[in-house]
Amino acid sequence: MPDREERFRVMLDVVEAAVGPNPRVLDLACGTGSISRRLFARLPQANSVALDMDPTLMAIAGGSFEGDRRITFVTADLSQPGWADDLAGEPFDAVLTATALHWMQPDPLARLYADLAKVVRPGGVFVNADHMPDPETPLLNAIDETARRGYEARARAAGAVDWEQWWALVAADPRLSAVYAASRAILDDHVKGVTHPVAWHTEKLAEAGFPESGVAWRSVTDAVVVAIR
Repeated sequence: MPDREERFRVMLDVVEAAVGPNPRVLDLACGTGSISRRLFARLPQANSVALDMDPTLMAIAGGSFEGDRRITFVTADLSQPGWADDLAGEPFDAVLTATALHWMQPDPLARLYADLAKVVRPGGVFVNADHMPDPETPLLNAIDETARRGYEARARAAGAVDWEQWWALVAADPRLSAVYAASRAILDDHVKGVTHPVAWHTEKLAEAGFPESGVAWRSVTDAVVVAIR
């Protein structure tokens, strides 16, 4: 993703401007902890609760942050009601997620937005950086897809691995064999999610109880949507 770091920068610009330099953050669908890593580099006094359901990603994240008392980990399935039951403490200043929620079906995602309105404090923010193509621009979307494939090919030629190659490396690591099997079961059972345009997200966020939302950054097919609680 050629603009990956740019969207992280925008995300953290929003957090710092909205809630200050020492926020309590929910890293939603945290994966290996990419957001929390950049959060601590930018705002060292921040605290993060990192939540995901994938055992391999959580094992890698837990190992990479070992000994860091600023972060705690929670395992939960965002598609299920009650996913937030294990979140302790005060409401969050910010909830951040990147390239994750497009894995979800529309109804569970709308329900998730309603849940997030309850865990973000008044004045806090929810920031979602994800694929949000506009169905009204199919020709432009196709051009963007061609450009992205070219970028990915150049990255692979320079030694980068793609999603499937990354998982193959995980499977070959004996330290991760047990969690890999559990992750594979989750991935094999997963039903492909649905992408939505920005307007769908802002509409559902308004229905969920966020009084204002809008775009802080976008490319042709991706966007950073910020909802203010």
